[in-house]
Amino acid sequence: MVILKSKRFILRLYRKGDEKSLQKNINDRNVYRYTFRVPYPYKIKDAKYWIKCCIDLTKKRNKTSVNFAMDINGEVIGGIGLENIEKHKAEIGYWLAKRLWNQGIITEAVKLVTNFGFKKLKLKRIYATIHLKNKRSVRVLEKNGYKLEGFLKKNGLKDGKYFDTYIYAKTK
Repeated sequence: MVILKSKRFILRLYRKGDEKSLQKNINDRNVYRYTFRVPYPYKIKDAKYWIKCCIDLTKKRNKTSVNFAMDINGEVIGGIGLENIEKHKAEIGYWLAKRLWNQGIITEAVKLVTNFGFKKLKLKRIYATIHLKNKRSVRVLEKNGYKLEGFLKKNGLKDGKYFDTYIYAKTK
């Protein structure tokens, strides 16, 4: 079982029993605003579905994604993962409960998962697709050495509207 530790939180695989804290902390319009695949409102059935998918993924031999629960004292306060893993590259994505914003938690989690991707998964490239208005996420990536590679017009779709995105990446 993969566990990544910091002094303030641990990153661990999702498990049964995480549903309530996941649903409570992700079900916030401010969190939803800049995530690409998170529904709102986020219902307990969404949490159960996500956790089942994550548990099922851990059983697969060839992993296409690795998702970590950000855990403080047994509570899921955020999530971070590597998606679309193929050969040498993967996409990083993350979210954090609003009450914990601006404390450096996501910056630290991105550092841990980036190092995990390069060292354990032997990736050569990790990238992130970021909503243009998500200045906090841009700062997190830049603090971790990710570089702006481009601007993609109408790359995202949310609530029936297309939006432009930045693409940031870090290579090894």
